[in-house]
Amino acid sequence: MKTLLNLIWLVFAGFWLGLGYLLAGVLLLLPIVTIPFAIASFRIAAYAFWPFGRTVVESPSAGVGSALGNIIWLLLAGWWLALAHLATAIPLACTIIGIPMAWANLKMIPVSLMPLGKVIVRA
Repeated sequence: MKTLLNLIWLVFAGFWLGLGYLLAGVLLLLPIVTIPFAIASFRIAAYAFWPFGRTVVESPSAGVGSALGNIIWLLLAGWWLALAHLATAIPLACTIIGIPMAWANLKMIPVSLMPLGKVIVRA
């Protein structure tokens, strides 16, 4: 079932959202100081392409650096990506088959806003 949901997700939402995270990661590679944010963006891109069967948990080693980095991330790319998730979730929620995908989009908004200090694990 997870594979079927992931394939449907990839067609209707995941491909474009994943490309958005990849674009954000490439742009964040340009200034050298934002390379850690680019790595986080690439990590979330993999999650955005294939989210079902995986979940996001807090990292036990996250500290003040992650919190400060999340504020910078929020200003640089986070709110754009959260808006993309919201804009994708609304039309998906209008269809019966799209409701689980809309819910997955809404679950990805917190990680798109604050990705540092989080780890993606298998559910």
